[in-house]
Amino acid sequence: MKRLMKYMKVCAGLLLMAGTSACNHDDFLTVDYYDIIDGDMMFTSIENAESGLIGCYDMFYPNSDYCGDWGLKPQIMLGDHPTLDTQATAWDRNYCIQAWTADDNDISNGWNHAYHAISRCNTFIKGLKEADFEESDKVMMMAEARAIRAWFYMFLTQSWGRVPMLDEEDTYATAPNKPRAENEAAMWDFIIADLQYAADNLTWAPRNNEAGRVTKGMATAYLAEAYMWKAYKHSADYATYDTFATPDESVETSSYLIAEELLKSIIDSGQYELNPSFTTLWDPGAVWTKEALWEVVYQRYDNGGAWGGQFNYDCKLLNFYCACPDLGGWGTLYLSWEWWMSYEDGDRRRDASGITAPVTDLIQEKGEVGHIRQLSDGTYVSTHPYLQQDITHSTYKRDAEGEKAPAIWSLKWWRTTRADWGQHYISPLQIYYKRYANVLLDYAECRFRNHGADDATGWEYIAQIRDRAFGNREVGRKAELTAIYLPYYQEQFNNYYTDRPAPTEYPIPFQEEAVTVPDARTYYTQVKNETGMNSPVWLVALTMERRKEFNAEFCLKFDLQRSGVFEDYINHVYPKNVGYPDSDPAALNDYHYYRSWDHNNRRLLFPIPNNEILKNDAISTEDQNAGY
Repeated sequence: MKRLMKYMKVCAGLLLMAGTSACNHDDFLTVDYYDIIDGDMMFTSIENAESGLIGCYDMFYPNSDYCGDWGLKPQIMLGDHPTLDTQATAWDRNYCIQAWTADDNDISNGWNHAYHAISRCNTFIKGLKEADFEESDKVMMMAEARAIRAWFYMFLTQSWGRVPMLDEEDTYATAPNKPRAENEAAMWDFIIADLQYAADNLTWAPRNNEAGRVTKGMATAYLAEAYMWKAYKHSADYATYDTFATPDESVETSSYLIAEELLKSIIDSGQYELNPSFTTLWDPGAVWTKEALWEVVYQRYDNGGAWGGQFNYDCKLLNFYCACPDLGGWGTLYLSWEWWMSYEDGDRRRDASGITAPVTDLIQEKGEVGHIRQLSDGTYVSTHPYLQQDITHSTYKRDAEGEKAPAIWSLKWWRTTRADWGQHYISPLQIYYKRYANVLLDYAECRFRNHGADDATGWEYIAQIRDRAFGNREVGRKAELTAIYLPYYQEQFNNYYTDRPAPTEYPIPFQEEAVTVPDARTYYTQVKNETGMNSPVWLVALTMERRKEFNAEFCLKFDLQRSGVFEDYINHVYPKNVGYPDSDPAALNDYHYYRSWDHNNRRLLFPIPNNEILKNDAISTEDQNAGY
């Protein structure tokens, strides 16, 4: 399969880059050449119009005008940090304690980036409508552009609630004084119309066989999610803290039924499946697998280990920001001990997702955990499961200039490279926005909401996720998976990391014998009782499976928010005043996150950026979101 390949720029919606290229499925994104064409020329030919469409796709990648490390900020802060399963220090810590403010640069950068993308789409959509092309040619491009526009509107509405809605007659430059939508119902209807058009007109396979284009599967999955958001926004629960909400049980019920039908159509299509191994999902051996409905693949260069150009520099930054500080990284992305301890014995997702410091108390209590090993002098180190770098820090938390951060680091982003600044910048990355696992868990949620807590089908789809998590889908496929995913690590050791021998087996051994997976309903009944959560068992199960499956993937906060479980989850998984505050030296040796603040559901919507209020005459300070 080929893959869509250009990195383009649009200046004020008028200049677009021409030219498209494709390469083999196994290659990462490459940058070819830049040809600027005037906006008036964009629709003089199908070829030029296709190039204009690439300018819309471009907005899924980092853009120095609106936050150069867009893959990390603000999505990790808006989509994960409020859950406390991912954490940060310094100014980013505000996203863990509901202390974000309307003048935060990352909030305004995310807002501006999304509207810049929408403006590009609007310019393209308007021009395409007026173009003298065959209708069949226009429909496919229109469907892709409208799906992209809907994606960015979903990011805005999930994060900020009511926002200005610009259609193809507007851009951010031509309509600077657009008021916020009167209510969220109209906003979600706008998004649904875009996604419905895309789902109706696109095919399951990407156009031109270029992976990276919007497909029917992508559009349908987001359409289902949009209906689930519409249902939640019409719920009585949401109306308790949003004065603009209009509870309507009939809309809530019908929306979940539509979402169920849409998600089932994806499952029945046969186009998607879970990867046999969760541990390999972020490896460069295979991209755009059958699990991926929507992802962004960051390119990799082999030219002497060097990177060239801003685009590649941003990719390097993602690894540097997320990697363990003990190994040269910035360490801005930590995982919590509460998250780490939520896994059952035998669940392989933990080792694939994070690495801990070699905590002495934990070793004494549970023996070797994660990838901890004892050295000849009796001390312990934690070994990176993929590149085998050692971490010697030995307490539950590390001191970051007075702040205490959990000594656990996500492996989803920096597993494929060392983080040392100034060293080899080989940084292939896969950032998933919608996986088949999302579809299965969303479908299970709809089944429970539509058919009751005892619905066998809902529990069946949770069981499918758990079966993969415990490694049963790897059984009998060791040779196949090794052939796909081991060569990258051998190449890295042989060419760049010669201080250790290249591995001869995949770093985390594949499961070779089937195991019995604990029954989800039984297990999560126990979890509900232990945590004291008030939510029904099925919602506890979905919440816990989502946090194990999607940590650091930008969707967890939105999933917990939309399912109405957020307050219950925070209050019971991260209870207030348990553990030690940062000012107490005992905090280093205690695993608990110390929550001193009260959770406020009103702050699940972020504040409208002050910059927007200042420059948009139709939005006043009195129109700010509740809670600010």
